[in-house]
Amino acid sequence: MRGLTDRVFIVTGAAQGIGEATARRLNEEGAIVALADRNRVGIEALADELSAAGGRAIGVTLDVSSRDEWMAGVGTVLGRFGRIDGLVNNAGVTRDRSLLKMTDEDWDLVIDVNLKSAWLGCQNVIPAMTATGGSIVNLSSESRWGAFGQANYASAKAGLVGLTRTVAVEHARHNIRCNAVAPGATSTPMVEAVPAQIRQGWLDAIPLRREAEPSEIAAAIVYLLSGDASYVTGQILGVNGGSAL
Repeated sequence: MRGLTDRVFIVTGAAQGIGEATARRLNEEGAIVALADRNRVGIEALADELSAAGGRAIGVTLDVSSRDEWMAGVGTVLGRFGRIDGLVNNAGVTRDRSLLKMTDEDWDLVIDVNLKSAWLGCQNVIPAMTATGGSIVNLSSESRWGAFGQANYASAKAGLVGLTRTVAVEHARHNIRCNAVAPGATSTPMVEAVPAQIRQGWLDAIPLRREAEPSEIAAAIVYLLSGDASYVTGQILGVNGGSAL
């Protein structure tokens, strides 16, 4: 894809799943990747692996719900590479309960990690991109339409749609594009923890009759980061095997 070689991207939740797959794909495209995650061991191992194979990557320990840690993390990336060209707000967590059983802690954690984190990421990264432009991709979900037991997660993922469109409108003048990818069921550790009967119900509603591989979601993310998507902003790209409400 065009426009990725030697560009610097931050990917949150990079220690596993879609974040890891995105970091690997960016590395294949010649980009420099800052792997951001609370899992220090995981991101350092991935950074070492990518670097040993000729890529360029660093690990940045980051609690995405903390403004102070975002400021420190962005400072680390700028200090090392002198620029930031893009951000993937991928970090996420679930705490599923039906509405009446959901606790304040369940709600706050999921909103903080899935939605507040992306707001903080945009606030901290955009000032570094206003002179040169860049691209942001937020990870929404098919759950944004509402899902049983996921009042917190569905609200966060729907909120990311509003955040995405707002950032796109406000910062188009800086040549900063902002889009979202909304995956359907994807074979990640988060989804693999879901009971088998529920996952089977998802498959029954997917025309392609399978879950996505993380690399398939990563391909869409990297496209939106690339120069090939230079006229795409404010969009929500569903990567869901054809499922629809």
